[in-house]
Order: sequence, then C-alpha cells, then structure tokens
Amino acid sequence: MKAKDIRKMTKEERLKQLRTLKVKLITLRTRLKRGGLANTSEIRNVRRDIARILTVMRELGEI
Repeated sequence: MKAKDIRKMTKEERLKQLRTLKVKLITLRTRLKRGGLANTSEIRNVRRDIARILTVMRELGEI
C-alpha cells in the first residue's frame, strides 16, 4: 500500500483499513507465537502499512 493510495481514500476508509490491519497484526503475532507463521516478513509489512496510514492521517489533521 502506497501513501498516494492512502491519500485518495476517504477518512472512513482509512479508519476501516487501520482497524483491519491492527486485527491482522494481532492474528499474525498469535500465529508466530504458536509456530504457524512461515513468512515472518508479513508482520513487518503490516506494521509499515499501519504507520503509513497514521502518517497520512496526521498530515491531514485527522488525528
């Protein structure tokens, strides 16, 4: 997900995507602890997407 794409979203879409990514991160961390996660780089990618969304929201004054 690129910042350019995030800026095109509405505020509600950004919030929905943020919630979805946070739930996905929790799920990935749980799977990592149980030993069922093969691709650990997915956690890093989700964290970066969350950071991008939060950065754009701060730029737009939504936070």
